[in-house]
Amino acid sequence: MEARMLCLLAVVLALGFSSSSGQYVGLSENQCTIPAKDRVDCGYPEVTPEQCNSRGCCFDSSIPEVPWCFKPLQESECTF
Repeated sequence: MEARMLCLLAVVLALGFSSSSGQYVGLSENQCTIPAKDRVDCGYPEVTPEQCNSRGCCFDSSIPEVPWCFKPLQESECTF
C-alpha cells in the first residue's frame, strides 16, 4: 500500500512539473505570441494546458477574459 502511494505521488509530481515547464508543447514560442485581441479560440470551458496542447493549440492563462487555449500562428514557407 505504501509503495502504491509513493508511485501515485511520483506521477502527480511528474505531471505538475511537465505542465509548468512549457506551455507550448510542439510549438515555437513565436507561434504562440499572439495579441489577446487576435486570439482564435481552440478549446472549451475548463480545458487544461495538456488538453489544449494535444489539440495543437497554445495555452496562456495570464490574460483574463480572452481565450486561454487558442490557435497558433501558422509558420509560412516562401514558395516561388
